[in-house]
Amino acid sequence: MEEDKKKSGKTEHEMRWYISLAVLVFVLFCCCTMFFFMIYRYNGVSKGWDTIMRVLQPITFGLVIAYLINPIMKFFEKHLLHFLEPRVQKEKKCRKIARSIATGGAVVVFVLIVILLFAMMIPQLISSISGMVNSLPKQVDSFIDWFNGLTNSDNEIIQSLETNMMDMVTYLENWVKESFLPNIQTYITSITSGVINMVKVLMNAIIGLIVSVYVLMTKEKFIGQSKKIVYAIFKPVRGNVIIDTFRKSNEIFGGFISGKLLDSAIIGVLCYICLLIMKMPYTLLVSVFVGLTNIIPFFGPFIGAIPSVIIIALADPIKGIYFLIFIFILQQVDGNIIGPKILGDSTGLNSFWVVFAIMVGGGLFGIGGMILGVPTFAVIYYIIDKTVDYCLRKRKLPEDTDEYIRLEKVDEKTNEIVLLKEPVEEASEKKELHIPSLKKKEKK
Repeated sequence: MEEDKKKSGKTEHEMRWYISLAVLVFVLFCCCTMFFFMIYRYNGVSKGWDTIMRVLQPITFGLVIAYLINPIMKFFEKHLLHFLEPRVQKEKKCRKIARSIATGGAVVVFVLIVILLFAMMIPQLISSISGMVNSLPKQVDSFIDWFNGLTNSDNEIIQSLETNMMDMVTYLENWVKESFLPNIQTYITSITSGVINMVKVLMNAIIGLIVSVYVLMTKEKFIGQSKKIVYAIFKPVRGNVIIDTFRKSNEIFGGFISGKLLDSAIIGVLCYICLLIMKMPYTLLVSVFVGLTNIIPFFGPFIGAIPSVIIIALADPIKGIYFLIFIFILQQVDGNIIGPKILGDSTGLNSFWVVFAIMVGGGLFGIGGMILGVPTFAVIYYIIDKTVDYCLRKRKLPEDTDEYIRLEKVDEKTNEIVLLKEPVEEASEKKELHIPSLKKKEKK
C-alpha cells in the first residue's frame, strides 16, 4: 500500500511538472509568435492598438477624472457623514446619501475649475492675438525705418539684399505653384478631420465625466473585486506582495499628482500677483500658462517661460528681459523651497532618474508621458528595489546601498563584505576592513 501511495504521489508530482512545463512552453510560443507578428506586421498592430485606444478613450477619461477628483469627493463625504449620521438612522442609507452628494459636488467643482481656466485663457488669448495684430504695422514701420537707415549708407548691402529678396520671391512662387496649390485639398481635409477629432475628444470627455460618477459611486466594489481576483490566482504570500505594491503605487501617484497640482497652482498665483505689481502685459494669460506648464517636472518651467517671454517681448522688449529674470527667480524659489515642502520625497528618485523618466516618457507618450513618467518610473524603481532587497536578505547580505560603495568583494566562506583598501594618505595600519554580515548582526 505504501509503495502504491509513493508511486501515485510520484506520478502526480511528475504530472504537475509536465503540466507546468507544457504551460511554460505554450506561453513562450505565444510570446515568440506575438513578437514576430509585431515586428513584421507593425502597421497592422499599430492600427489595431489605435482602434482599441479610440474605443476605450471615454473609459480612460472617466478613470483619470475619477482618480483626480477622488480626494475632493472624500473630503466632501467625510464632512457629510458627520452631518448625516445623527439624522439618518440606517448606516447604509446614510453612506449612500453622503456618497451621492459628495460625488456630485466633486464633479461640479471639477467642471467649474475647467470652465474657469478656459474663461480666463480664451479671452486673454484673443485680446493678446488682436493686440499683436494691431501693433504689427507699427513694428513693421519701425523695422523699415531702421532698415532704410542701415542700407542708405552702403550700396553693396542694398544690392545683396535685393538679390536675396528676388531669390526668396522666386522660391515662394515655385512653392505655391508646385506644393501648396496641388495639395490644397489635402490641407482642407486635414483641417476638417482635426476639427472633427476635437469634437470627438470633447464628446468622449463628457462621456468620461459620466463614467467617473459610476466609478466613484462603486469604487469599493471594484477594489474588492480586484483583490478577489488577485487572491484567486496567486497564493496568499504573493497576493499580499501584489496588493502592497498596488498600495504603494497609489501612494506614489496620488502624492505626486496632488502635490504637483497644488505646487503649480501656487506658482500660477504667485506669478499673477508679481506680474500685476510689475505691470506686465498679458498678466493673466502668462500666469495661467506658467502654472499649467509647471505640472511637467524639470522641463515645465522652460516650456512655460520661452513663449511667455516672446509674447511679452513683442509688446515691450525691456519688460520681456525683466520677466525672464523674474521667472528664473520664481523657478529657483519653487525648486528649492515650495516644491520640496509640498512634494517632499514622494517618488524616492534622485535627479538623474527624474530626468531619465521624463525623457523616456516624453519620447514615447508626449506631454502625458512627461507628466506621468516620473511616478511610473518611481513604481518600477520601487519594485526593483524591493526585489533586490529580498534577494540580498535570502543571502544574508546587507541591504543598505552605502555598504556597497567601497565594496571590493564578498568573502565566500564567512559571507562578510570586504572593503577596498584606503588611500595611502588616509590608511592606517589596517590592510583590510571587514563589515559583519547581516546574520552576525542579528545574533548580537
